[in-house]
Amino acid sequence: MSNNKDKEHQDEVFQEEGLLQEEEGSNGGEADSTQEEMTEERSEEEVLKEELGKEKDKFLRLFAEFENYKKRTTRERMELYKTAGQEVISALLPVMDDFDRAVREIERSEDSELFKGVTLIQNKFRDTLMSKGLEEIEVDKGDTFDAEIHEAVTQIPAPDKKLQGKVVDVIEKGYKLGDRIIRHPKVVVGK
Repeated sequence: MSNNKDKEHQDEVFQEEGLLQEEEGSNGGEADSTQEEMTEERSEEEVLKEELGKEKDKFLRLFAEFENYKKRTTRERMELYKTAGQEVISALLPVMDDFDRAVREIERSEDSELFKGVTLIQNKFRDTLMSKGLEEIEVDKGDTFDAEIHEAVTQIPAPDKKLQGKVVDVIEKGYKLGDRIIRHPKVVVGK
């Protein structure tokens, strides 16, 4: 009987252990499924972080592109503002040349009041254009010829050896608007 009792006790212990193992197995299965869910959540979280990073990158690129656009349009607007009147001023340069010729001719006459009146108008006209950014390019006889600045109309034999390759005469004045030359001075060069 004691053997039977021992055997029954063992069976009970094994059954309890088996139950315990089954419970542990079921808990282990729950742990596995919880771990799988966490892995899925992490992968979803990682995917979302990747997508967020891509969207941030797109946003930063778009923002940089917009900033470049603003800078470019501002620069273009400034250039346009600087040279907005270039066509009008260029069209008025022959009028200024006519004033210069008129003043030279009136100066020869003896009518001082006419000379003063025309000179006054000429100065007002010149000052108005200068206030809009027009500058005269200074060229004197004897200056070294520079093809970037001067426009050679003709070459003549130099009256003096010192004038070879230099400006002998200025035919027409040159002008700049800001940093841009809008009319090159026309000169005669000695050879």
